[in-house]
Amino acid sequence: MDCISVVLAAGEGTRMKSKKSKVLHEAAGLPILEWVLRAVRAVDTKKNILVLGRAIEEVKAVYGGGVLYAEQKERLGSGHAVMSARGHLEGFHGYTLIVAGDMPLLTGETITRLAEETQQGGYDCMLLSAELQNPFGYGRVIRNEAGDVTAIVEEKDATEQQRLIAEVNASCYCVKNDVLLKCLDRLEPKNAQNEYYLTDIVELINGDGGRVGAVTAADYRECMGVNDRAQLAEVSGILRGRINVAHMKNGVSILDPQATYIGPDVTIGQDTVVYPGVVLEGRCSIGGDAVLYPGSRIKDSTIGDKTTVQNSVMLDAKVGEGSTIGPYAYLRPGTEVGDHCRIGDFVEVKNSSIGDGTKVSHLTYIGDADFGKDINVGCGVVLVNYDGKGKYRSRVGDGAFIGCNTNLVSPVEVGEGAYIAAGATITEDVPPNSLAIARARQVNKTGWKDKREK
Repeated sequence: MDCISVVLAAGEGTRMKSKKSKVLHEAAGLPILEWVLRAVRAVDTKKNILVLGRAIEEVKAVYGGGVLYAEQKERLGSGHAVMSARGHLEGFHGYTLIVAGDMPLLTGETITRLAEETQQGGYDCMLLSAELQNPFGYGRVIRNEAGDVTAIVEEKDATEQQRLIAEVNASCYCVKNDVLLKCLDRLEPKNAQNEYYLTDIVELINGDGGRVGAVTAADYRECMGVNDRAQLAEVSGILRGRINVAHMKNGVSILDPQATYIGPDVTIGQDTVVYPGVVLEGRCSIGGDAVLYPGSRIKDSTIGDKTTVQNSVMLDAKVGEGSTIGPYAYLRPGTEVGDHCRIGDFVEVKNSSIGDGTKVSHLTYIGDADFGKDINVGCGVVLVNYDGKGKYRSRVGDGAFIGCNTNLVSPVEVGEGAYIAAGATITEDVPPNSLAIARARQVNKTGWKDKREK
């Protein structure tokens, strides 16, 4: 089935009270618009057209050439918005999906069902509907005895009997593109707002002897739009709930789902335990049998099986199997920690590799360095990697021992099996299996205090 999509996202979003375009506000880790695009791409759309208003340049900066753009310079209704995309519709002979750009709860399963039933049922147009307990304010879906849609009647135009109908229009359509183009030619602003209503295509198609149907969403919440921050928070909670339930069904223990924030592009292995207050963002891959304790933020990072992270931050970092991270560790971009390592409290690692079995227990900064295997790093060690102009890289060989309060002034190389005495400032390479001492000899001056006071 050949499909293209037209996503209507030209609204001003004034109720968001924001300088940012409404559709770029994030819900559960992704822009509202991205959730909509993922839903329509479930039917393998050949191209996706975004109809935008003043925010067109802002959205282009995010999506670049991955989509097509149409600008609606005047706000003259939903029909006019689709007219703005007409240049991208000409010459296409499949089906066009028309979706509101502020419906992040819409799922790919629902869009697929809408498209398939349009084609299989021989419909010229299918719309998505929802059953609401309180349909006030929505356009009602009017069906005939065969179940086909004969009209969409807005609240203000509905009779008392029509207002009792609970099925409402969700502003999502699948239309034969050739039929859509003919309807666009005939849309007229026949209303007090002097706007072109897309809903008028239902009357036009029926008048031409065509068929219009409706698919009712399994969950009415899929049809919720986002107009303000309160609604954004509401849909974000629903999306997070979906994500967490999916992980739990796949064998992950989430102790308090309402207090756990997992992004849509995160993978987690079986028997991993996630405590409350954990935030997993971006493209994270968490292994099996891992434990993520409260207060950890992990973004675009990889964690191996049986690794424990406690009260720590990881950004674009990798940790192997059976390692322990934290509490209060900070792994910055470019960090790679091996298997069975220990990165302890108040340790910061940046753009560095830490070999298997190496222990960096506390109060240490490692930046722009390569540490080998089975190294012991004492408390208070600092890689002095910046001289005010440039950054330099150091290397520490396997099995080395770095004493407490050592400064390694980059670039230096510490050989395999070397020892560095506590309190040293190392500015030259240390040969393998050597002991480096780089500190002043201790001198005790007896009676110094008495002389000072006199």
